[in-house]
Amino acid sequence: MTTRRSLLAMMGTIAGALPATKAFAAAATGPAAQIVSTWDFGAAANDAAFAKLASGGSLLDAVEAGAMVPEADPDNHSVGYSGYPDRDGHVTLDAVIMDDTGRVGAVAALEDTMHAISVARRVMEKTPHTMLVGEGATRFAKDQGFPYCKLLTPEAEKAWREWLKTAHYQPEANSENRITRTPGGALDHDTIGLLARDTSGRLAGACTTSGMAFKMRGRVGDSPQVGSGLFVEAGVGGATSTGLGEEVTRIAGTARVVASMRAGKSPQAACEEVVKHIATLRGDAIRGVQVGFLALDPQGNIGAFCLLPGFTYAVTDMAGRTVVHKGASLFQA
Repeated sequence: MTTRRSLLAMMGTIAGALPATKAFAAAATGPAAQIVSTWDFGAAANDAAFAKLASGGSLLDAVEAGAMVPEADPDNHSVGYSGYPDRDGHVTLDAVIMDDTGRVGAVAALEDTMHAISVARRVMEKTPHTMLVGEGATRFAKDQGFPYCKLLTPEAEKAWREWLKTAHYQPEANSENRITRTPGGALDHDTIGLLARDTSGRLAGACTTSGMAFKMRGRVGDSPQVGSGLFVEAGVGGATSTGLGEEVTRIAGTARVVASMRAGKSPQAACEEVVKHIATLRGDAIRGVQVGFLALDPQGNIGAFCLLPGFTYAVTDMAGRTVVHKGASLFQA
């Protein structure tokens, strides 16, 4: 049985060895990055974001365009259209968009609208608020002219009905752990986060998700929360997160990454620091749980680190070349 003490001992061993981190750093070294995003499906999102920048769009235009790609993908069950529903069969979406001047908009538990990221941007631009949730967010989207979209597809509904055969509906903490999970697998791909910069070092970011599969109705994870799913600061950098959102919100994970960068750590060192902090803080509670962070500074340097193997991220350089990398992890299994 792995205990808190043995987990910490493992951390010390891995931190002392660090060949995986060094190999990762070497693999990621290259031309300065312009756009980075979580997971392998981030490559298509990056391409859309780069095309928007190349056509004269702003950084906010770019990250919004990138996020819209997985939101509209019927084969992606973790973001937008065709996302897996909550336990009651409702698909609800969370999203946030932010630039480095402190402008931010977010929505949580949004229904009946495909592009949550666009609604989040409209919250930023058209309201005095930073976040709208639930029925209010859905009504705002309708009032703003966003078309109705039935988000639950036949494939996602089938998966939900299969889950219902064995699921016990009750407000039990961590009952999602009964779902068979493969580290880095489909049920861990619960979000896409994007970060982009221009040649002057200005930054913007976006994060969008349909949330944890078969979550309790009303559950909101880290993704739409500034400082958890996304944080961007002028002259310092930006960070986004992925994995089990509850573990990110406990420590305001992306705000911590950016704070470490502000204190002088590289994006890579900052991501490693926050992942190790989660492991130290939570011990056995995070056994088998995936959490990952991705960071970008104004010079185009990247950081990426996660708890378990399987986290991937897409990097697009200033020439538009996109490469998918594997993130280094604290634990090996």
